[in-house]
Amino acid sequence: MALSLALTGCGDSDDGVDGLAGIEGSQGLVGEAGDNGVDGTNGTDGVNGSAGTDGVNGVDGTNGVDGLNGVDGKSIPTALSIEVVGRFATGIYGKSAAEIVQFHKTSNSAFSVNAADNKIEVINLTNLPTTQVGSPVSDESLSSSAFTFPSSVTVKDGAGVDKTMQLGAVNSIAIKDDLLALAVEGSVKQENGAILFYSLSALGEGTFIKAVEAGALPDMVTFTQDGLKVLVANEGEPNTDYSNDPEGSITVIAVTDAMPADVATTINMTTDMVFSDDNLDSDDYDTDEKRMELLAKSGVKFAGPAGNTAAKDLEPEYITVSADSKMAYVSLQENNAIGIINLDDLTIEVKALGYKDWGKYQLDFSNTDEVPSFKSVQGLYGLYQPDTLASYTWNGSTFIISANEGDSRDYDAYTEEYRIKDLEDDLGKTLSTELQMQYDETGGKDYLGRLKVTAALGDADDDGEFEKLFTYGARSFSIWDQNANLVFDSGDDFGKISSAILGNNFNAAHTENKGDNRSDDKGGEPEAIEVGEIGDRTYAFIAQERAGDLFVYDITNPFNTAFVAHYNNRDFTVDFELDDGLTEPCDPAEGMDCTDVNMAGDLGPESIKFISAENSPTANPLLIIGNEVSGTVTVYQVTEK
Repeated sequence: MALSLALTGCGDSDDGVDGLAGIEGSQGLVGEAGDNGVDGTNGTDGVNGSAGTDGVNGVDGTNGVDGLNGVDGKSIPTALSIEVVGRFATGIYGKSAAEIVQFHKTSNSAFSVNAADNKIEVINLTNLPTTQVGSPVSDESLSSSAFTFPSSVTVKDGAGVDKTMQLGAVNSIAIKDDLLALAVEGSVKQENGAILFYSLSALGEGTFIKAVEAGALPDMVTFTQDGLKVLVANEGEPNTDYSNDPEGSITVIAVTDAMPADVATTINMTTDMVFSDDNLDSDDYDTDEKRMELLAKSGVKFAGPAGNTAAKDLEPEYITVSADSKMAYVSLQENNAIGIINLDDLTIEVKALGYKDWGKYQLDFSNTDEVPSFKSVQGLYGLYQPDTLASYTWNGSTFIISANEGDSRDYDAYTEEYRIKDLEDDLGKTLSTELQMQYDETGGKDYLGRLKVTAALGDADDDGEFEKLFTYGARSFSIWDQNANLVFDSGDDFGKISSAILGNNFNAAHTENKGDNRSDDKGGEPEAIEVGEIGDRTYAFIAQERAGDLFVYDITNPFNTAFVAHYNNRDFTVDFELDDGLTEPCDPAEGMDCTDVNMAGDLGPESIKFISAENSPTANPLLIIGNEVSGTVTVYQVTEK
């Protein structure tokens, strides 16, 4: 049972105003009647005076010049038809069997990362239909061939000497023309990983070229638009006891005539960091302590155990590149920041994203009532904390769009994540009088008390009292300018649109059909975002990880955006339960039941790839979405009505 909604509207401009008609001439004055003659003695009556002659009509004024016709307006938003035209199922649930997706035009194939089996699924789309499949939620009409990679590779170190690296899981994939790049972490997650390059054939088969060493935990890889560089976000995530916390970094690999360089360049989070503020001199940020202090003052969130540094705390997540390939933008999710990368001098500037005031919007913050219930909370703020980024150009300038998922640091050795109701018991901290009033008025421990917040912010004077509360994610998507200034945010649209359509199923988890059970965490969790052009309009496509909602916005003009459509390819009547935190997510011994999960539809959308009509095998625009929990890859046809 797939659910969808579309809005339509139009806005043609008025024609120009016609010129004014000339003023008509005045009528001439009528002459007065003459006086009667004086009566004579026994004489005849006097003769009456003659009437005056009518005045001559005035000359008509000249007609004004006709005004120019107005320019035709462009419809905002255009209604879109969203249809499932194909779907691939791995049959693996809760193990990230369909995660990051890409498209190879030469072979008309979708490539999908299958982390469960540590391989790439190559899904041929040559015979994709142009009409919706019969059962969009359970369709399994597409098949795949396997693309595998070795467990160890030889790379060159900085001195050009060969060394062997043991590899772990594949995390990301990128394709430029017929060149494929795979981001694979090391066998130990905190050690350096590698980028594996392949040349793709017309059948989508790969011939290995070389491997290039990257940083710790290469989590995302992408090509610049001109194909001359490969950029890698090395997350540098710590192990659970924080005994090994590598620095985050950006790997840059030069590409010449489709051949990658043997050795990469690294953009670090220390000496390669710059600050554009003219009030600062270079010696104001020439140590890690100074950099961390400046960033924290600007609003960058740091959260970690004693000995934490800016370079260790900053964890690059996802990269998007400007159309001219001169700049790149990387999400620093846990830090609530974006890094602006200059691809000419290979420097990075970190910009804090600020906070979302939930006193001006409404959110559902409790999962215990199991119904949609939206309220504003004064003194509560959201950290945008984007995961996926995309970018596009308007009026010659770059704009970044972000899926504001949110994320916390929650490890055995350190956690910043607490429910509001536990702040006093767990940390010995209280709420300010104003926040306590909000807490009590909203219902206390079973309502606002359920919401998870960070303990790293809110007690600015460190007096044991929270004056403000900060929760994870903004439950929205945003548009930022090239300097990371906020241009647009979708506010509380996602929660309200989803609840209006899904009812009590909104904010459901992706592990069972139970509504409202993510409201106390980060809501629907906008995870994946993509931008694409259809006709003369530019659209943003945003997928929520938990309930599986797909939202479409017209962002042609970033200063005049509009909601267009909603789609959800899930059947909420199917009874299932799995736990993606288990080694075997469907283990019956743990009370799990995946008997009918294949009928539940798409669970946990993780990534989106837009295919333009020009590049599409069907000549219609397509969306490819990888769903990590259901292990499915779904292909949508998206056309203007």
